Amino acid sequence: MYARRVALNLLLPSGNQEPSCKCLQCLRKGRPPLRARDIVGVKNNMGNNTCDNNQYTGKTDAETVQTYKKSETTSLRTLITGGAGFIGSHLVERLLQAGHQVTVLDDLSTGSLGNLENCKGAPNLTLHQVDITDHSAISPLFRDIEWVFHLAGRTEVMSSLDQPLEYHQVNVNGTLSVIEAARIAGVKRFIYTASASCYGNSVQTPTPETAPVEMLHPYALTKYLGEQYTLNWGRIYNLPCVSLRLFNVYGPRARDSGAYASLMTIFKRQKREQQPLTVVGDGTQTRDFIFVADVADAFVKAAESGVKGEVFNIGSGETYSVNFVAASFGGPIVHIPPRTCEPSISQADASKAQRLLGWKFTTSIEDGIRSVMQAAG
Repeated sequence: MYARRVALNLLLPSGNQEPSCKCLQCLRKGRPPLRARDIVGVKNNMGNNTCDNNQYTGKTDAETVQTYKKSETTSLRTLITGGAGFIGSHLVERLLQAGHQVTVLDDLSTGSLGNLENCKGAPNLTLHQVDITDHSAISPLFRDIEWVFHLAGRTEVMSSLDQPLEYHQVNVNGTLSVIEAARIAGVKRFIYTASASCYGNSVQTPTPETAPVEMLHPYALTKYLGEQYTLNWGRIYNLPCVSLRLFNVYGPRARDSGAYASLMTIFKRQKREQQPLTVVGDGTQTRDFIFVADVADAFVKAAESGVKGEVFNIGSGETYSVNFVAASFGGPIVHIPPRTCEPSISQADASKAQRLLGWKFTTSIEDGIRSVMQAAG
């Protein structure tokens, strides 16, 4: 069992203050946790219950510290699995801006510290490099947590076809590990990240939450099984949970490489490298694109609500073809063979989220694409 406490190049103010950490030994002694600004490459070896919390020097560079304005709401202790990932890092920023305390669990296998660069110096941020499938390692980190957002998981459709066991291990067993830690800790809200891929080739468009499920690949199946574990833990143990079925999320920090990277970030990279844009099939397939900031807002709305045991579609309710997106970026296009495991149309009926959560997307596709093109990287 091994968990590593990770720095964001954040340094303590000068002085003789000696911080504590969240290794098992320190937790049992009741020591307070380290904050993000207190950490510089600190490791916690949970296997031998030792910590090394003297590895810090220097002072914070004021020019690199972002100031987070606290809202009028009460500061809550929140935890995000996969908080160094694409969507997770945006949610981290959103919660910090609201004045909440944020603990991030991420093994950094697909996430990146660079995604949290904007959070550098945030006093309410703590990051642990840890595998969510290691239940004994993550369980102590849930102590006193009030809200949990479970975003960690494997997310590539094509690689799930080649690695079904790994996808089951992370997306199903990892989810069980997380929800059980949340249950034991008695958290007040648990928000699960599900996928609209569970609808497969739905004949109902826009697609409501009541539409039949059709798993076309292991990714869709494992995300759906994680959702079922979450909802059943809600019924059996009264875990106050909500599941958000995300449609095609896009925006800054989305991956631009891999077998199933984000369409828009792939186009951005190809345009930057003066390569033709690769369009799968004839490009007439349509998708419900939802901007990442709107998705982060949906997570917060779900946590703030009193709704329990419900599933919500998180999408724009609008649909655009891949050809439309390619034309928005401009440049030459090359077509590649279609993928048989992908639906021809994806469109959310998100009226339930609007009705029960008070959530609705606000970013137009034009503004979202513009944001992607202007983002660094």
